[in-house]
Parts: sequence; structure tokens; C-alpha cells
Amino acid sequence: MKKILVIQNKRIGDVLIASILANNLKTIFPDSQITYFVYDYTSGVLENNPNIDRIILAKNKELKKLSVLLKTILKIRKERYDIILDPYAKFQSRMMCLFSKAPIRVGFKRKHKKLKLPFYTQPVSFLDHGTQPCGKALEDRINLLNSVFTISNPDDRYKIFLSDDETVYPKLNGIKRPVIVLGVLGSAPNKSLPYDYIAEIIDFIAQKYQGTLLFNYAPHQKEEAFKIYELCESKDHINLDIYEDSIRGFIRLMNSSDLLISNEGGSVHIAKALSKPTFTIYSPYIDKSNWNSFEDGKIHDSVHLFEERPNLFGHFTRDERQSIEKDPDRLYMELTPELILRKLAPYLEFQLNNQSI
Repeated sequence: MKKILVIQNKRIGDVLIASILANNLKTIFPDSQITYFVYDYTSGVLENNPNIDRIILAKNKELKKLSVLLKTILKIRKERYDIILDPYAKFQSRMMCLFSKAPIRVGFKRKHKKLKLPFYTQPVSFLDHGTQPCGKALEDRINLLNSVFTISNPDDRYKIFLSDDETVYPKLNGIKRPVIVLGVLGSAPNKSLPYDYIAEIIDFIAQKYQGTLLFNYAPHQKEEAFKIYELCESKDHINLDIYEDSIRGFIRLMNSSDLLISNEGGSVHIAKALSKPTFTIYSPYIDKSNWNSFEDGKIHDSVHLFEERPNLFGHFTRDERQSIEKDPDRLYMELTPELILRKLAPYLEFQLNNQSI
């Protein structure tokens, strides 16, 4: 039996994307024991996955303390893993790999850069460009596996596994359809549209489709979400009482809703894993090609300022994106409701008028 560890201590979407490693590893090593090392607030997307045998939880702030990291490294070393995969590839995970004594350690590095220490027995460069419908982030992870273990037909679809009880969501019984979940805030302020822009888009959807709109936001963002609600004119179509503050709760809610409109983030990947239609609004500094999993312009579509107004950008290099990330407000102001609705309106027309909800 192979003992395998996947280290992915990052955000919800990254953890869900990394779950494809387990799904494919179980086909290569069906008798293996696969463990995931993740932040505690992300583990909900891995629960019930039959390909994951164990989940080790870490706290983000705690793991940054050197004493905690050293204790964690010792625990990892005592486990005597045969294989460690590190799609996170940052200081903490690299140090875990380096001192783990695992005979096979596979992790990412940037092309043309040499690692200062032998963190990995097989360092794998990120791909230059994505070429598959799954998007570059998923393609990179498939390539991480293929660089060490040959997989003839890799599965690039991340999945959410629900229990029978989770497929039932009584809170939506009797609620007017369509039920549209709105990710009204990004995971950070620099991933969020101006509030008046969001309110204008919400009012358009409410007045056009007369369904039920639900807000999705992190629990600590409740006050900010209510500020957006107060700016909306069509409050009668917004139901603030139906809200989930946990990942598994949101999964149940999303599974029983009709579609998601949101800033790019974990909620989008959850909806895709549940085969729910999504429309994604990308932050101006995000490289869309990394995260646009399975976008086909019909079931999954999106808007990015770079595609609509390329004259506002330079070459959209990594350095330029990092510069925009530090102060994205100017470009966010250019991502107007009119520009977004040019793509969102026909998407909703197709999804809600031509599809059976």
C-alpha cells in the first residue's frame, strides 16, 4: 500500500481543483491511502470524496509560526509517506517536502528557475499556456501527475460528492424560480466590484426574470453585503433569509439552485463541480486562462475587462498583473454594468428562456 500526501494549503477553489489528483491517483494506486493537508476552512469541498482517505487540517495563521511549522514537519516525517505531491509549492509546503524523507516528492517550479534546495525529487514546470477546455490550473495538475506517473486517460473534472441527505434542501421549497445565487463580494476587497455596479446588475436580473435572488458572501462580509442590498431597488426579489455560512451548507444550497453569477472564486468552482451553470466576473488582474474551467459560452461564461477593453492594458504580463492587484480600483471602474451586461444579458436569455429550469 502506498501512502500518499497532497499538500494544498490554499483557498477553497485551489483545494477543489487539487482534488483531481486524488481522483486520478486512485486509478493508478487503487490500494493507496491518500491524505490531504489543507486549511481547516477549505476541507468542506473534500468531504465524502471516496478517493481521499484522510484530511489533515491546519490553521492559516498558526502555520505561519515557525514553531508550528516545525512541529508539522516532524509529524509529516513520522508518517513516512511514499509519495508527496505539492501543487501549492510555497515555503511551508516545500519545507514539509524537503524534510519528509519521502522517496518521491513532486512539486511545481517556475520555468527557467532553479530551486535553491532539493525540495522535490521531480520538480515540474508550470505549463506556458493552457490548451484544454479544463483551463490551465487543472491542466497543470494533470501535467504534474503525468510527469511522474503515466495516465492514459486522465480525469480532469473536479467533483463534489454529496450524501443522500445533502441532495435535499427544503429551504427552497415553494420559492419562486429561477433561483439565482449571486456572489456579491469577492474573497478580498481587491476582488470585488464597486457596490453601486453590483446593485445595478442585481436590479437588471430581478426586473427581467422575476425569480428569487440569493446572496452568497463570507460570514465576515455580512455588513458589506447588506450595504449592497440597501442600494438595490428590487428588494422584493432578494431573499436574505436563505443563506449558508459553511461550505457544505453552500453546496446543498447551490445544488438545489438554478445558476450562479459571481466574482471568480471558490463558489464558481463549487457550482461547476455540481454541474450548475455559472457566469464569472473576473478581477482585472486575474489571468483568466488559469481559472476558466470548462467555459463554453453557453453553460459557463464570463467577462474579463482585458477581453472587452484591451487598450486599457499593456502586455498583461505577470509583473503587470501584480501591479494592478495592488491598486485595481481604476480598472474596476472601467468594468461597468453596461459592459458586463453586454455578455451577461444574452447568457441569461439562453439559460433561463431556452433551458428548462
